[in-house]
Amino acid sequence: MAERPLNKEEIILGEKEHPYRKRRIGAFVFLLISIVFVSLYSVITGSVKLNLQEVWEGITGTKDSMLHTIVWDLRLPRTIVGIIVGMCLAVSGTIMQGVMKNPLADPGIIGVSSGAALMAVIITILLPKYILLLPIAAFIGGFLTAMLIYALAWQGGASVERIILVGVAVNAVIGASMSAIMLLYSDRVQAVLPWMAGVIGSATMDQAKLLLTYGIPALILSLFAIKHIRILHLGDDVAKLLGHHVERSRFFLIVVSTLLAGIAVSVSGLIGFIGLVIPHILRMIVGNDDRFVLPLSALGGGMFLVLADTIARSWFDPIELPVGLLLSFLGGPFFLYILHKRGKMRAFS
Repeated sequence: MAERPLNKEEIILGEKEHPYRKRRIGAFVFLLISIVFVSLYSVITGSVKLNLQEVWEGITGTKDSMLHTIVWDLRLPRTIVGIIVGMCLAVSGTIMQGVMKNPLADPGIIGVSSGAALMAVIITILLPKYILLLPIAAFIGGFLTAMLIYALAWQGGASVERIILVGVAVNAVIGASMSAIMLLYSDRVQAVLPWMAGVIGSATMDQAKLLLTYGIPALILSLFAIKHIRILHLGDDVAKLLGHHVERSRFFLIVVSTLLAGIAVSVSGLIGFIGLVIPHILRMIVGNDDRFVLPLSALGGGMFLVLADTIARSWFDPIELPVGLLLSFLGGPFFLYILHKRGKMRAFS
């Protein structure tokens, strides 16, 4: 029987990438097992240490028992929120790196973090009676900021360079606005500081269930971004030759990345570097094919954030560090490492 002829995209993209096949399978198995074990570790670890039987009793037991309170009301929601937030941030970063064709890109470039933070500051400091709307307001702020940056960058098309430059300018204005508000109302700043440091410790089971209802569909939607990323990797001219609308693809990817990052930020506050570090590490292990990098980033992001949060709340007892603060300590040196590595590569090129 004659083999099926390759279509025009397969001719350019390649039907299969084989050198990393074993690594990809190994990475998937490792991350899948790791996320299960890290989640269990998160639930059993704390000021009151539990065994697996006590965890099961806490889930299935009566609502007025201490075990049920510890497991169902405190630790399990925190673990679920950590997994979904980590997944959303890592996938958002993967998509943004694909759009910008730059391993140093993350959701902050398109203003999600700064826009969400500004809305959080406004709600917490200026409109405290609407504090229950903070997650929704943060998401809207991030999304509107990203769309504003995209609109301002449009000049017959939104090039990567213009998006980055406009993003830097808009983020600077938003940062100045936040500083002005916090300076003018310095007596109310304490209320917003934990959110800006990145925390998931206050998560409730209702929040976890709500996050699952819109976080999982958003992650599923991100799978449709893979084809668009792979096409953009070819360059605008080649993508247009293949019959693709480059601006439409780029806009779709930015919307999906913004949606994922906005969902995460609205629940956890400002948690950085997951969208930068996780995709970058995985690209070094499994190659640059986003068909594999994107789903593996979801597993890696969820596992890494839960692990970091567990360390932040248990290793520094009696102090509980905000997980965003811990990740900044870890992510900063890694970011410098990436810059150093890219600089050496350019020096020898």
